[in-house]
Amino acid sequence: MESLKELYKIGPGPSSSHTIAPWRAAKLFMAEYPDAVSFDAELYGSLSLTGKGHFTDQIIHQTFAPKMVKVYFRLNWEHNHESGLIYKAYDERNTLIGQWTVFSLGGGSIKILEKDFDFQKRIYPYADFDAIAAECRIQHWTLPQLVKSIEPDIEGYLETILDAMLRAVKHGLDKTGTLPGILDVRRVAKSLKLQAENQDDPTSKHRLNVLAYAYANNEENASGNLIVAAPTCGASGVMASLMNHFYYDLGYSKQKLIQALMVGGIFGNVVKTNATISGAIGGCQAEIGTACSMAAAATAYLYDLNLKQIEYAAEIAMEHHLGLTCDPVGGYVIIPCIERNGAAALRALDSAFMAKHLGSVKENKVSFDMVVRTMNYTGKKIVLELRETALGGLAMELGTNLER
Repeated sequence: MESLKELYKIGPGPSSSHTIAPWRAAKLFMAEYPDAVSFDAELYGSLSLTGKGHFTDQIIHQTFAPKMVKVYFRLNWEHNHESGLIYKAYDERNTLIGQWTVFSLGGGSIKILEKDFDFQKRIYPYADFDAIAAECRIQHWTLPQLVKSIEPDIEGYLETILDAMLRAVKHGLDKTGTLPGILDVRRVAKSLKLQAENQDDPTSKHRLNVLAYAYANNEENASGNLIVAAPTCGASGVMASLMNHFYYDLGYSKQKLIQALMVGGIFGNVVKTNATISGAIGGCQAEIGTACSMAAAATAYLYDLNLKQIEYAAEIAMEHHLGLTCDPVGGYVIIPCIERNGAAALRALDSAFMAKHLGSVKENKVSFDMVVRTMNYTGKKIVLELRETALGGLAMELGTNLER
């Protein structure tokens, strides 16, 4: 498995595949060809089909500025990747001086065909969660202890990640108005937080806070602002919501929350290694399902549950997202994405609650590795129209067409 630094990434929304990945690749491409006068960007697959709504063209223009760049939305893609782009660099005589083929792998991860960047370097010597759990039992380690044995410098990085999550939610709670795009969707996070503050029942107050935090993060994401892909931008509100809840509402320390990020990261990495976290490849089950598993595992750890119960929480969270499609209306990461983050944050809490009580009276028959393999299989059966193309599902029901 890869470093947790390749799982948790700070970057501009609204989509890790559609904004962070092109942004990341563009910065590297400009560094490779600093004397280029102009650039072309050709978008393919999901990057072409939903690139307008995901602001892919905007992030490319912003990144290459002040140099000129032309963005093209293409349909015919010769490579066996659902999302990709080609960057081209030109000199002052408009002669092509360099070209990269970039694959967007999900979660902001990229692979560049012409370069040997080892972004996906495997540093964890484990194939699945069963192997991780076995190592923890042999060494008498907790999951954070295992992470620190492989990545001894990870705590500083994750503190930066935690601070970025808290900051994104705070910014989202402070804002009102309408989200970008043609859907005319109003920001509601601030209103939800006000509702929470007026609740007398502590349970209702906490759950409304969790909902408000998820909306705040993903309204920031939908606006193209900085958030943490965890594991993706479209599903970033789940972990961010729970981190805010445990920090501000329940008084957990940053050190404990950093350890919870390690726990959640392990489960996210297992999914990324053995299936996918890309909505264009596996549907929204791969994004929001993984985020929910990560948050459920983190919550279970914060509840001081044992290793088996932590796994159980992550498994429950993923199992009940199986088959979930990715059908963004108009190509925007707004409907149904923002609401799904709120629902998944609450489900993460419920999954940890169920694991605590069910796990004390029975042994779970379905392992986390089993449900990950099932998610991967299910994702391959989801038709193209329902995998981040805005060609089917809710995208068609609301009758919103992408503007070319």
